[in-house]
Amino acid sequence: MKNKMCKIIFLLCCVFLTASAALYYKNKNETVTTISYVSWGTRGQLVRDVQQALKNRGYYTRNVDGIYGTGTYNAIVSFQRDNGLTADGIAGEATLRALGISSGTGSSGIGQTGQSNIDEDLYLLASAIHGEARGEPYEGQVAVGAVILNRVSSEDFPNSIAEVVYQRGAFDAVRDGQITLTPNDTAFRAAQDALNGWDPTNGALYYWNPATATSRWIWSVPITTSIGRHVFGVK
Repeated sequence: MKNKMCKIIFLLCCVFLTASAALYYKNKNETVTTISYVSWGTRGQLVRDVQQALKNRGYYTRNVDGIYGTGTYNAIVSFQRDNGLTADGIAGEATLRALGISSGTGSSGIGQTGQSNIDEDLYLLASAIHGEARGEPYEGQVAVGAVILNRVSSEDFPNSIAEVVYQRGAFDAVRDGQITLTPNDTAFRAAQDALNGWDPTNGALYYWNPATATSRWIWSVPITTSIGRHVFGVK
């Protein structure tokens, strides 16, 4: 009887240890998320590696801090253009290889949200909306995202979200650095709605605040709709 009880206790201990180990590795895998690219919303050792490699080549002049910001974006785009790569500001496999960096050697970039499945376009669009239109009605925030996407589709503008957003002089949020602020949930929802096809502007390519606009040229754009403090138009 005593031996039988010892066997039962032993088996229960084995089951407990096995379950504990499985739970540990499950939680470990869920809470530590690594990614193999560098783009808006990433930070960590892989970002530092990219910044240092760009700095060694004269493209990056700021501190190597492991935080993807405007300086990192501009440096990556310049490097990509000079090396025949897609100039989207995303250091994926091809760009990392050109920089002499292996994404599988233990270096990692961790997203600000701790997730690696945030789409780069969604994050950048949400950042632009947050920087340009936070405080506007929700429809007005979607409208700003729609204008950016309308420009991507237009032959008169660059053909990617990153190139449209960072086109010289296009958006105040890039000029004053607000593009680097972490977008809130509302901005993410507005960006997703715009990506899903909601366009409250009916095809507008421009928007501005009549109370603060200083450009004479912008007033030559016919106004087609008004949402919140912004007016929208197509020329």
